[in-house]
Amino acid sequence: MSSPRHELLALLRLALPLIGAQLAYVAMVFTDTLMMGRLGSAALAGGGLGAAVYSFVSVICVGVITAVANLAALRRGAGDTEGVAAVTAAGIWIALALALVAGCLLWNIEPLLALAGQPQESRQAAGVFLRCLAFALPGHLLFMTLRGFTSALERPGPVLTIVLGAAALNALLNLALLHGWGGLPQPGLPGIGAVTAVVMNGAALCLALYITRHPAYVPYPLARYLRRPDRRALTDTLGQGLAISGTYAVEACLFLSAALCMGALGTTALAANQIANQLVYLVFMLPAGLSYATSIRIGQHQGAGRPREALLVGRLAIGGGALVMLGIAVLFWCFPGWFVGLFLPDARSPVAELARQLVLIAALFVIFDGTQSIAQGALRGIHQARLGFYGGLLCYCLIGASSAWLLGLHAGIGPHGVWWGLALGLACAAVLLTGAFEWLMRRQLHVQARPFDSVGLKVEHSGIVR
Repeated sequence: MSSPRHELLALLRLALPLIGAQLAYVAMVFTDTLMMGRLGSAALAGGGLGAAVYSFVSVICVGVITAVANLAALRRGAGDTEGVAAVTAAGIWIALALALVAGCLLWNIEPLLALAGQPQESRQAAGVFLRCLAFALPGHLLFMTLRGFTSALERPGPVLTIVLGAAALNALLNLALLHGWGGLPQPGLPGIGAVTAVVMNGAALCLALYITRHPAYVPYPLARYLRRPDRRALTDTLGQGLAISGTYAVEACLFLSAALCMGALGTTALAANQIANQLVYLVFMLPAGLSYATSIRIGQHQGAGRPREALLVGRLAIGGGALVMLGIAVLFWCFPGWFVGLFLPDARSPVAELARQLVLIAALFVIFDGTQSIAQGALRGIHQARLGFYGGLLCYCLIGASSAWLLGLHAGIGPHGVWWGLALGLACAAVLLTGAFEWLMRRQLHVQARPFDSVGLKVEHSGIVR
């Protein structure tokens, strides 16, 4: 059995580049928001609405193809190079199909925004922006598929390098269009969307070229499975991916319900919620990257029939992630005014005061949020994404969203009650999902310890009775 030190170092080697890539992607989103602000309040409102719609749609799509990393890691652990290639090729075809369907939705989104009661000026600006972003989806989803493939092979370095380059290019092209460098036109929101499309597709092309030319990927016959997709690989990827996508969707609904509750409490509450939520989103990139790496490391051990190592990785990741988020919680608790000041220079405004109070609640909130995210990754690593979805549905929606609504609006606690409701839902998720992973792995170890089952059939090394 591997030592805890060995597993921790292996986990960090995989996780740190993925966390860096997550933060670089956030930098791209932040750059786009800054550029929208330079275009005026109307462009910021319409662009912000469009960005929110694109984020929701793309997260659902990315959830489906996230299964590529988990399934490829399982097959690599079992020494099945053909299976790794089959799953990756299946993910590529699914990504292209999702890009087509989601792109058509984004292209024709304006009537839906009208039904949602959005102002005409904002929905028109969002519609123009989203029609450009529809062309970003193929590159975005293909890049995420290939990221899963190369990460499952424990080669995340190219992902970080390409995303850092993409973030820099995104900022440079946006500045060039904004200021009309070299006689370039100043197309406003469509220009920002077009830059995003160019950068996303360029990133996917760079990663694809790297994979086709580097000798480390030669043993994996991707081209053959792209020409003739494997039906079982398609079915497995969709089955696991839809469960992951559903988990992402219900978690997004939790934060959407909180925003709606805050909107019902007034503009001050909504603005303060936006500030606190952006801080939580930023620090969430740390456990998000660690969760992805955890699912891959556990998947490799699980595929190789090493459940003890899989359990060890899960414990190290969940415990280590909780410690990191505890450190962030201490910073939130000690310096709430400084964090809020990053967004609002007027420290005495009502929005700033309420945001500081919400950041204090977030100090507890982020510990639970990080823990449940890593526990979700651990469950995906042992092919239990569906269990993660059911746990998320219970904790995010039935407990978290309803508690936020009851405490914030009906109990009269106000904005603080909304955030305490969020914290309760995420705390339940952290306890339930961590406990589920621990129980499943202990059960697998117990089964593996018996050489024969009750009818005399040998138990395979993977812990699955055949």
